[in-house]
Amino acid sequence: MINLFKREKDQWIFIYSPIMGKKMDITEVPDEVFSQKMVGDGVAIDPSEGRVTSPVEGEVIQIMDTKHAIVLKASNGIEMLIHIGIDTVKMKGEGFEVYTSPGDQVKVGDLLMTFELEKVREGAKSLVTPIVITNMEEITDLVKSMDEKDQWIMKAKIER
Repeated sequence: MINLFKREKDQWIFIYSPIMGKKMDITEVPDEVFSQKMVGDGVAIDPSEGRVTSPVEGEVIQIMDTKHAIVLKASNGIEMLIHIGIDTVKMKGEGFEVYTSPGDQVKVGDLLMTFELEKVREGAKSLVTPIVITNMEEITDLVKSMDEKDQWIMKAKIER
């Protein structure tokens, strides 16, 4: 007998690139907090434009007061941080514009925020933008793509 209500365990979820630019491994981020995976594992993007879109279907959990970072929770429970640049907290929101709020439901490609590329380049230590899975203890498998042809940057399985 087939159980129609049984949920498939450990399904893959694709995490798409939230920013146009060059992909790099998290270990290449010029900040030890990210490069040593203290926040979690992930991928970074060296942005070529200042638009940030949702990499997953899910919910906006938190937006930092300084508008430089956003936390999302994918529909399957994967939590991720998108952190625009390094040391951008010091910019106190200048050059950033947010188009969503905590509690909003988002789909892949929905506009989350914009930032002035040149202003951030001048005001930050680096433009490199980490996209980090913050609940790695629940992740059973993680694959990263550095292939510029792939629209996805990571795929992950979560134990639920």
